[in-house]
Amino acid sequence: MSQSLALLTSDHRRSDRAAPAHGVPGRLVALLAVASGTTVANLYYAQPLLSSLRDVFHIGTATAGTLITLTQVGYVIGMLFLVPLGDRLEKRGLITVLLTVTTLAQVAAGLATGFPMLLAASLISGATSVVAQILVPFAASLAPDHARGRIVGRVMSGLLTGILLSRTLSSLVSDAAGWRVVYLGSAVLMALLAVALRAALPRHAPTTAVPYHHVLRSTAALLRRHPALPRRGLYQAAMFGAFSAFWTTVSYVLTGPRFHYSPVGVGLFALVGAAGAAIAPLAGHWADRELARPMTGLAFAAAAAASAVAGFGQHSIVLLALAAILIDMAVQTTLILGQHTIYQLDASARARLNSVFIATFFLGGALGSQLGSIAYRAGGWGAVSILGAALPLPALLYWLTEHRAARRKTAPVLS
Repeated sequence: MSQSLALLTSDHRRSDRAAPAHGVPGRLVALLAVASGTTVANLYYAQPLLSSLRDVFHIGTATAGTLITLTQVGYVIGMLFLVPLGDRLEKRGLITVLLTVTTLAQVAAGLATGFPMLLAASLISGATSVVAQILVPFAASLAPDHARGRIVGRVMSGLLTGILLSRTLSSLVSDAAGWRVVYLGSAVLMALLAVALRAALPRHAPTTAVPYHHVLRSTAALLRRHPALPRRGLYQAAMFGAFSAFWTTVSYVLTGPRFHYSPVGVGLFALVGAAGAAIAPLAGHWADRELARPMTGLAFAAAAAASAVAGFGQHSIVLLALAAILIDMAVQTTLILGQHTIYQLDASARARLNSVFIATFFLGGALGSQLGSIAYRAGGWGAVSILGAALPLPALLYWLTEHRAARRKTAPVLS
């Protein structure tokens, strides 16, 4: 990883002189994708470790699940109060500071002497890992209009791959060297990224000079000004809730009496879901072709179907794997389509738009994680599957109102 980051950094200026037709050097896009994936991975390293952490700290299943919930809550806090600074401050310097704090928080997590200390460190690292959501609008601002969906799709494919592969990496490292090394290794990666991004990113001037509290006030005003913003946020909240309920609890199924998977086995299972990241560039292509509305509806239906399939998967690893692929593809599709939609609302406020969008759906993810843990404790995997199938349905019904409104708007007027 360090060699790759060094190579990307050293070749950045040379690639600038050979920029592709879409105006963004390929190596810079690759660095942004790697950085997005490795920072957001901090939110998910603990998922396959919950069974082990439950035993290490002598806590219950629902209590262990709060580690994922609190990390996602930290991410929401960062989205609301840190990401808007991407419009107010020079982005490269802001990214460097946030990655430095993330490094320190991951060191604290790796050295945690009790579960409360691990929770506190995870809350902080979750808040500062929003670097990924500063880099995505950064990439969008560098790309021309005709290629923005494809560029964002490529960066997002790195981010989503990081989410999915984080579980596998965490399981393998934990099995070989212990869970503490997972966090300490992440701290090393964050430090390397801080150096690489500082060297490779161009300076990006702030898009507004208003005071910070005005930035926060204007962020809230975006919700009233752009109805597509809360709508897309609620769409993704429902989808991410189903996603989080699945991945937070599936490790209990895999390590249970039916499959007897080790932590490594749980991590290898997560590789199946990584196949879903392949849809990210395709979703960007759909966005560029203005197919966001129909593909969003299909994604809602696919997510509900995936959770239904997962309900039968407690006796079949093949069905569980199929469900994992379907739900990951569906969530990634709506995420990219949603970001493409909101980035077109106001070019001068992309960081703030992104902060509202991501904060909204991560609240859904945090709720899904906690409800998933509670459902599993109360009714086992069947209850989790019902929850996962139910969550996308309100979004699908809400989507139908958008579809009808669009048809009314485009209907010819009869005289």
